[in-house]
Amino acid sequence: MSLPKTSPITTRHVVVLPFPGRGHINPMMCLCNSLASLNPAADNTDIIVTFIVTEEWLGFIGSEPKPDNVSFATIPNVIPSEIGRGADSPGFYETVLRKIKTPVEDLLDRLEPPVTALIADTYLVWSVEMGNVRNIPVASLWTMSASVYSVFHFFDLLVQHRHFPVNLEERGEEHVAYIPGLPSTRVADLPTCFYGKGINVLDRALESVASLSKAQWLLLPSVYELEAPVIDALRANTSIPVYHIGPTIPHSKVEAESRPSEAHYFDWLDKQPSGSVLYVSQGSLHSAPKAQMDEIADGLRESKVRFFWVAREAASESKERCGEMGIVVPWCDQLRVLCHDSIGGFWSHCGWNSTSEAVFAGLPMLTFPIYWDQVPNSKMIVEDWKIGWRVKKKGVGEKESLVGREEIAGIVRRFMDLESEEGKEMRSKARELRDIYRQAIRKGGSTYANLEAFVSDICKQDF
Repeated sequence: MSLPKTSPITTRHVVVLPFPGRGHINPMMCLCNSLASLNPAADNTDIIVTFIVTEEWLGFIGSEPKPDNVSFATIPNVIPSEIGRGADSPGFYETVLRKIKTPVEDLLDRLEPPVTALIADTYLVWSVEMGNVRNIPVASLWTMSASVYSVFHFFDLLVQHRHFPVNLEERGEEHVAYIPGLPSTRVADLPTCFYGKGINVLDRALESVASLSKAQWLLLPSVYELEAPVIDALRANTSIPVYHIGPTIPHSKVEAESRPSEAHYFDWLDKQPSGSVLYVSQGSLHSAPKAQMDEIADGLRESKVRFFWVAREAASESKERCGEMGIVVPWCDQLRVLCHDSIGGFWSHCGWNSTSEAVFAGLPMLTFPIYWDQVPNSKMIVEDWKIGWRVKKKGVGEKESLVGREEIAGIVRRFMDLESEEGKEMRSKARELRDIYRQAIRKGGSTYANLEAFVSDICKQDF
């Protein structure tokens, strides 16, 4: 009796190329882990993933758990260190574009088995052409919200309506109500690269978005249900498939693993009442000026509210100013801390990764944006989702003045009052969005279905 014939195994080798910064590498790695864990819809197909990083970045993340079919490949440290790069973000970006292209090309041509798909950060403006000349299909991952992407995609409408170029002092309160799918937005709530000093990176951002017309897929780290009109409008106005694959955060790690034993701050959190602690973080790159950070520290102390502050390099100094009601650490496992029962709110700079993690944890936010997409994210949190309050700043754009300690203490006390009707309503809404996020990533959810469809596309490509 003869055995049934089996089809040969087909291997799809996906190479992943993030922009070398924490806010880009983290979501890209989360995407890789999600893709690697899916069984391809096509039978007899294996997917292997190669993640390209600098040698420095391998040192940062090389020991973290990852699926067996994900491996690292390195290029030399031809760019400035991640440590301190926030001092000159535009200069760092230009250096990255100049310096890493050649070593990436050399590596791409050496990899075995041959590369069958490339997932690259949209910031890397030459990545689509790099794939096209090698007949490698390219998926471009935009690491900010779908709403922010749509502002760049429809940039010409801003010009037509004379909202670019613009003086915020004169027209900042005018509303942009003509971008397809996007809720009405004040000019002052657009990304900061549309005005002031931020404008020096606008050309690169527009160049990146323009390059996507020659990509094969666009990946957006958003959850469909929270930005549905924007995503629908982009699909109707984009020539390539658009997949919503958010949130690109390490949710599986939080759900599957026990706490890291070395993280002693959990001992402190375990002793705090439910929902009583304000988590404070201004992000991993751009921070407020020192004078403003001092006001935040003094305001937290005067508020008498429990807090958990991730202050990075300023941790020891901030700890001295903050008093006894909280703890100050240089780093923590953010998503796991946000999901701790004692955390009742998040003072956030509103970077997209932090915003997504706050929604996943079901937390309301005090928004304190500084740069780039943080400003429109703050608007979405407060006005569209209604799960946060703005920490008010006087002035517009680069002429904003300091927020004083008394004002900070007052808003922190009101925000963390779990018995106020306004607070109850905001926290109820945050829990609703949490449930939507978590349903999206489950089997049958909107994100899960899009990830499956994207994997199926990769497997069906005729190489």
